[in-house]
Amino acid sequence: MEKLKLIIKREFLTKVRNKSFIILTFLSPFLVIGMGLLIAYLTKVNESSVKQIVIVDNSQLAISKDFISSETVQYINLTQVGLEQCKVLVEEDKYDGLLFLPSGYKNLRELSESIEFYSVDAPNLMLVKSIESKIANRLKFSHLEAIGIQQQIIKIASYQVSIHQINFSGGESSKLGSGIKIGLGMVAGYLIMMFIVVYGNSVMRSVIEEKTSRIIEVIISSVKPFQLLMGKIIGNALAGLLQFFIWGVLILVFSYAASFFLGIDFMTIQSNQIVDAKVSVSADNLNEIIMVVREILDLPLITMFFLFIFYFISGFFLYSSIYAAIGAAVDSETDTQQFMLPVVIPLILGVYVGFAAVISDPHGPVATTFSIIPFTSPIVMMMRIPFGVSWYEIVISMFVLVATFIGIVYVAAKIYKIGILMYGKKPSYKDLYKWLKY
Repeated sequence: MEKLKLIIKREFLTKVRNKSFIILTFLSPFLVIGMGLLIAYLTKVNESSVKQIVIVDNSQLAISKDFISSETVQYINLTQVGLEQCKVLVEEDKYDGLLFLPSGYKNLRELSESIEFYSVDAPNLMLVKSIESKIANRLKFSHLEAIGIQQQIIKIASYQVSIHQINFSGGESSKLGSGIKIGLGMVAGYLIMMFIVVYGNSVMRSVIEEKTSRIIEVIISSVKPFQLLMGKIIGNALAGLLQFFIWGVLILVFSYAASFFLGIDFMTIQSNQIVDAKVSVSADNLNEIIMVVREILDLPLITMFFLFIFYFISGFFLYSSIYAAIGAAVDSETDTQQFMLPVVIPLILGVYVGFAAVISDPHGPVATTFSIIPFTSPIVMMMRIPFGVSWYEIVISMFVLVATFIGIVYVAAKIYKIGILMYGKKPSYKDLYKWLKY
């Protein structure tokens, strides 16, 4: 046991004293925030450019009146100029596009199928959708007016429905809450997948370095291969947990800083007690911030935290034992490629299932099944937990994951025990199967 502790301590200190570990640990939150701000800035810059769209309306329905200019799109009615002259203006890049509504149609259906849009470059899809929506509404109102139904009556009879979502325990949810749950689940699942890959590769490289330098021959003379394997796995897992802990502290610091500058007491949000704003924040923006914070506080944050730790450790132990076995079986990192695909596929599959199935139906058969399969459960289950998962599903998932981890570690240890002393031969899957029999 003392030898195992020494190995864990060595692996942990080697990892955390690495300059890249220290730099990335403290810079990663700022890099993520910076990337988010950069994306927001570029989006704003992209939307700040004003598109000028020319309209030639020969339909005699005065559809051009429905096109009201905005901050990003300016509509210019040049019906009097004519279609051919407007085409020339667009080709000379004086305008960004030309919308043409022809005359001579027999009915509104024929008109809807003969409208044309000219542009030098491919038009913005959102812009085209907006134009189609405006024209469709105008044609609908024109048709209803033709049969005696006034447009004002249609507007009065139009309603905006907002459904209040309430579960049987009395808890309320909203569309905003569902979006926050999706976001948190995706972040948690993606973080687990990323750290499994990063730290799993770190374990594999560590094994390869010790094997190629022949240090491993000295180490196993005093330590059992299984102890060395577990020491590497646990040491790297603790380094990963330390990184998560530091990020958690930084998030808390940022949260308290935000509450100070915005004048919001997060501890009294639930009771609608809000302190006076210390900065100039509009009422609408303040209400949006309060609503987001309230939805986050309504989540099972403590349950999510402990389950995140469990699935991170269990998933990492499962995959890092495989990574260590691969590192022991090869002589160089280039030889690992033939074994990496079967390891990476379940992780990628878990992410895609999470994005596709969990978002559409977090309690459906696909999401439930993949949250129990041990090779995908660390990712998929973490994406489902914000939506609320039955305790027996969590227990089954945890039991299957731990049982599979024990089995995989047993198999990986047998490969590791033989592979670390094998040199000069590129192993195949057949060789790995033979090593299991020793």
